[in-house]
Amino acid sequence: MIAEILEFAEEPKLRPARILGYECKMWGQYPALHDSPGSVVEGAAYHVRTTQDAERLAAYETANYCAEPCLIRYTDGKEPSEDLGYTFKFVGSLSELSEGEFDLKVWLRRMGRQAAADKLDAARDEM
Repeated sequence: MIAEILEFAEEPKLRPARILGYECKMWGQYPALHDSPGSVVEGAAYHVRTTQDAERLAAYETANYCAEPCLIRYTDGKEPSEDLGYTFKFVGSLSELSEGEFDLKVWLRRMGRQAAADKLDAARDEM
């Protein structure tokens, strides 16, 4: 998705990571992070290189999410082991959120993005 949004010719490098103080719920079919002291969200981090790229990512997320500073803790054993970054936090009403887990692979397949889901499977097999 990042490659498509930022119009990259190649897939960007992501690092497995976690952020503390958030929980992921669902807003319809979309994941939605919200504050949850003591909770951890696992995922992957991308180093945004330009202001233009940051603006494109924010536009993709819509006004229902805002960029919020966070501490990223990488889980791949490489240095740096942590970094300051941003995540997109849901800013709508928490009453619109439901319990559930976001599975990127399932979502990609539902959206007709079989090739991207296959790449995700291949990347997980390599880890």
